[in-house]
Amino acid sequence: MKKLTISQVAKSANVNVETIKYYEKRGLLPKPERNGSGYRQFSKSAIGDVLLIKKAQEIGFTLNEIKQILELIKQDHYFPTDEMNAFAIAKINEINEKIARLESFKSLLEQATS
Repeated sequence: MKKLTISQVAKSANVNVETIKYYEKRGLLPKPERNGSGYRQFSKSAIGDVLLIKKAQEIGFTLNEIKQILELIKQDHYFPTDEMNAFAIAKINEINEKIARLESFKSLLEQATS
């Protein structure tokens, strides 16, 4: 499998190289392999991970929550299964509550503009 440089990942995900380094430092991205010269070599999946991180941030998830989501998706065993399941259910409930509040506010705005 062809490895990507940090700049290739950053360009593909439309972020800065420093963003990739920050996500790696925070544990959101796994430590990439290094070539003989010490340059990072990422798998293609790093692009998808960065895109997921950015989308989750856009809708209000914290980096710690995103890290838990990534660990859940990737089936890392950092958190016990029961804890991961409880986290996912809590986030689903939070999302549903937020959707309900947004729909309610949308309805108010529609009434005010009609």
